[in-house]
Amino acid sequence: MTIDFNGRVAIVTGAGGGLGRQHALALAKRGAKVLVNDLGGDVHGEGGSVSAAQKVVDEIRAAGGQALVNGASVTDFAAVQAMVQQVMDAWGRVDILVNNAGILRDKSFAKMEIDDFRLVMDVHVMGAVHCTKAVWPIMQAQRYGRIVMTTSSTGLYGNFGQANYGAAKMALAGLVQTLSLEGQKYDIRVNGLAPTAATRMTEGLMPEAVLRALQPEAVVPAMLVMACEQAPNRTILCAGAGSFEVANITLTQGVHLGVGDDVPEQLLRQLEAVCNRVGDLVPGSGSEQGQHEVAKALAAHGG
Repeated sequence: MTIDFNGRVAIVTGAGGGLGRQHALALAKRGAKVLVNDLGGDVHGEGGSVSAAQKVVDEIRAAGGQALVNGASVTDFAAVQAMVQQVMDAWGRVDILVNNAGILRDKSFAKMEIDDFRLVMDVHVMGAVHCTKAVWPIMQAQRYGRIVMTTSSTGLYGNFGQANYGAAKMALAGLVQTLSLEGQKYDIRVNGLAPTAATRMTEGLMPEAVLRALQPEAVVPAMLVMACEQAPNRTILCAGAGSFEVANITLTQGVHLGVGDDVPEQLLRQLEAVCNRVGDLVPGSGSEQGQHEVAKALAAHGG
């Protein structure tokens, strides 16, 4: 199977450098028309210039591809709507959205200012919401869409000093879970990408040999798979240093304890059994978790 994006139109946010740049170049190389969005701020979200995004556009055009530049902040819904309209005016459709824009404001939770927490949530979560909301009706109307949310192992598994970033990235995993269900009947497939890559956001955090192994290019194949026509749906694909894995939010079999005054004490005594991961599940939806619990209750009472 060959992954081909001829005739497809993509928007990549945060595409002026790092992973976003690699995503935009890879999509264009395989035939997609690409809008390269980047506010042009620093890693902390300060400042702004379209010069980095324009360089990516110039690269794509020099290689014979088609690209547009856009400097909208993903935190500004009106600016995002105008960005999507720019694409529609130029190319008449939007097939792929890669929500990649992000910033860091790392500190331990005790030392973190609430404004730094809020801004990281705003860029990562509301930025992805704004972009997705702006393209959603277009994708519904054309009955086709591929949306990639950039989540992170920090959200999935935690990292010291990144409470704001981790909360934002896990929120995006939750967005994947629900939008993948809502988009299914329109062939809008929504997936998550959890990259491990050396970018300006990781400079100084890892040894040089590790940084060399974690080149951003090694993450791109996962994005291309989630953006292509044969993409999965509701999958969180992890990628780094040429390796690929899937992260799942699982549910243990658990135990049924019923109701009663001593249930808290019973639960405390049996917590190890509740946490036992033998036979754990990946529910197809939140309601499936409820069905699992009700089934155990009915079985316990002969229902």
